[in-house]
Amino acid sequence: MAVTLAFSAVEAAAGWRGGSLALVADAGHMLTDGGSLGLSLLAAWLAARPASARHTYGLGRAELLAALANAAAMLLVVAAIVWQAWQRLHDPRPIDGALVSAVASAGLLVNLGVAWLLVKGHHNLNTRSAFLHVVGDALGSVAAIAAGLVVWTTGWRPIDPLLSVLIAALVLVSSVRLVREALHALLDGVPSSVSAAELRQALSAVAGVQGVHDLHIWALSGERVALSAHVRVDALQDWPLQLAELQHRAAALGIDHATFQPELQPCPKLSHCA
Repeated sequence: MAVTLAFSAVEAAAGWRGGSLALVADAGHMLTDGGSLGLSLLAAWLAARPASARHTYGLGRAELLAALANAAAMLLVVAAIVWQAWQRLHDPRPIDGALVSAVASAGLLVNLGVAWLLVKGHHNLNTRSAFLHVVGDALGSVAAIAAGLVVWTTGWRPIDPLLSVLIAALVLVSSVRLVREALHALLDGVPSSVSAAELRQALSAVAGVQGVHDLHIWALSGERVALSAHVRVDALQDWPLQLAELQHRAAALGIDHATFQPELQPCPKLSHCA
C-alpha cells in the first residue's frame, strides 16, 4: 500500500510535466489502488475478529462491502478517464514521450510486484477487488508505455487518449462483474462456488434421509459459506450419525457452517406409526 501510494505521486508529477493523460490516469489508478488496498486490509482485519453478542456471525461481510466499494470506485475512475480522453482528443497537448515511457515502465514493475503479493494471499471477493485495481494499473502502465513510445517516435498524440479509453473499457468489464458478484453476495445469493442442486443431491443421498427442503445457502464473508436445511428422516435414533455425515458432505463442498433440522418422514397410515 505504501509503495503504491508513493509511486502514484511520482507518476502524477511525471504525467503532469510530460503532458500525458495515460500517465496521469495511471497515477489516478494507483492512488485508488492504495485506498483499495487499505480498505481491503481493514476489511480483512474486521473479518478476522471473533463473533460477539451483537454480531453473532462476526464481521465477515465487511469484506463484501469492501469489494463493492472498491469496484464502485473503479467505475468512477473509468468515467473520469473517458471524460479526460474525450477532452484530449478535441484539444491535443504536447507530450514528452521519453519521460512518459520511462516512468510508466517503473510503474509497471511496481504493479506487477503488488499483484504477485496479492496472488499469494487468500482468493476471495475482497482480495479480488484489490487485485482488480492493481491489474487496471498494470494495464494503464502498459498503455502509457505504448503511448509514450508512439509519441516519441512518430509524434502522433491522439494515441495517448485512445489507449486510455481502451484500458478503461477493459477495466470496466471486470468492475461491473465484481459489482454484480458483491451485490449478489450481500443479497444472500447462493455463492458461485456452490451448486444448490449438487448440494441437495449429496445431502439427500445420506442413508436414512428421505429428502431435504427449506435449503438456504449464503455467504458469511468473502470465504465462509453457511447453510441451513430441514432434513426428512425415517427415524431419529440414527440422527447423530446422519448429522455427522451431512456436515461432512457440506464441508466437502466448501461449506463450513451448516445447520440441519431433522423431521420425521410422515407415515402414510397412522396405524403404522405406533
